[in-house]
Amino acid sequence: MSNILTLQEYEAIAASLTFPSMSFIDGAFRPAKSGKIFATTNPATGQHLTDIAACGPEDVDFAVAKARQAFDDGRWSKLHPNERKEILINLSKLVKRNRHELAVMESLDSGKPISDCENIDVDEFIHLMNWHAELGDKIYDQTAPVGPDAVSMIVREPVGVVGAVLPWNFPLLMLVWKIAPALAAGCTMVVKPAAQTSLTALRIAELAAEAGLPKGVLNIVTGSGAQVGEPIGLHQDVDMVTFTGSTSTGRRFLRYSADSNMKKVVLELGGKNPCIVLDDAEDIDYVAQQVCAAAFWNMGENCSAGSRLIVQSGIKDKLLERVKVHARSWKVGNPLDPQNALGAMVDKAHFSKVESYLTKGKEAGYTLVTGGESIDGTYIQPTIFDGVQNSDELAQDEIFGPILSVITVNSFDEALSVANDTDYGLAASVFTANTKKALRAAQAIKAGTVTVNCFGEGDATTPFGGYKQSGFGGRDNSIHAHDQYTELKTIWIDLNDTTVDGSID
Repeated sequence: MSNILTLQEYEAIAASLTFPSMSFIDGAFRPAKSGKIFATTNPATGQHLTDIAACGPEDVDFAVAKARQAFDDGRWSKLHPNERKEILINLSKLVKRNRHELAVMESLDSGKPISDCENIDVDEFIHLMNWHAELGDKIYDQTAPVGPDAVSMIVREPVGVVGAVLPWNFPLLMLVWKIAPALAAGCTMVVKPAAQTSLTALRIAELAAEAGLPKGVLNIVTGSGAQVGEPIGLHQDVDMVTFTGSTSTGRRFLRYSADSNMKKVVLELGGKNPCIVLDDAEDIDYVAQQVCAAAFWNMGENCSAGSRLIVQSGIKDKLLERVKVHARSWKVGNPLDPQNALGAMVDKAHFSKVESYLTKGKEAGYTLVTGGESIDGTYIQPTIFDGVQNSDELAQDEIFGPILSVITVNSFDEALSVANDTDYGLAASVFTANTKKALRAAQAIKAGTVTVNCFGEGDATTPFGGYKQSGFGGRDNSIHAHDQYTELKTIWIDLNDTTVDGSID
């Protein structure tokens, strides 16, 4: 908590902020070519923050052209990896220097609790930018064992112009998940932040230019999915798209690729993630803490949220007693107050969607363990419904809010079956004192990340992405994220000393 200031200090920073309002293309802030704008507001207060450029296909064309020019002339792609590393580390230092400003801007724009913005989003941005910057000059290419008559080289080359389309739930974190490995690999980028949360992406682009990133390398195009996201997906001169968001939108990017230039597509999509607690789980109070963190962190607006608690009958009552206690410690309110663990839903439309599941849970007759109410048309209490069946709507839909469904099972095998009974496969957790059961569960659960006796997503060194309808084409984080922004090329050199007619020279 060393980075945390007081509420009064955060309010003073908020009052002093100047918000970026235009897209950032070719090293400069620019209005939309149409002149259109859209308003961005603080979801916690309804306060108007600023008007942002509402870009369209013509702005995407301009940004892609500048990114293509920057890639082809080698101002970034042909730099020595050490030079790219130095610039990206400079960016990390500038983010650290401006950390409080970025954290407050993120909180105001998204409704996220300031403590999360400071200690997770900003900290992880700094760490991941440094990690991928350092990785850029440490990944070695290869040779193949082809015998004495030839030499083969297997080399990586940057894929080219990358389009990145971001979600609104982790604006800074998802930005760095995309730009850090792509820029370290030598790509140039056109980034579309979510319309609800564009501010910090624009500020990062400004800091990147200050850090020495050449013009045209990182372009931020603001606007709607229809006017910016779709044109990026369909653009003939974008070589790859990386997208984090809903599964339904992810499907569109696969179609866009097929309908354009067959660009590479990497998708990190939705989840309805199981948290399995077996009868032999130890330290029930700790388990309860982890269950609440999995369900309620970031207001449940998290694709890896553990929103299905699959608990064995012998331990359920004891566990729910402790979960209820810990859930009540998740204070809801003003996102700028460091004492609050839950902030506002990102906008009114999403609030209404999440609130509707409170109504559905009550109408279905589930046992309301705790919560169940909305506050001021803005906040949702951390809520737990018991008695949910896995086939029910609350157990199958990705609610993206702080609502936990409790599903009771009688055996280990039943727990695994229920865990896999979903279209998703992003993340899962299992709590047990039995090492063999833990390993069997980790092997059997169809998910990209399985944590044992904890909730988490791994770290910078581990790949993050999903099975089934939770992912496609690659992973974020780790060396594997770096690899997906490169193409593999084989260079074959024949060492036979022969003339064209086959005789020895």
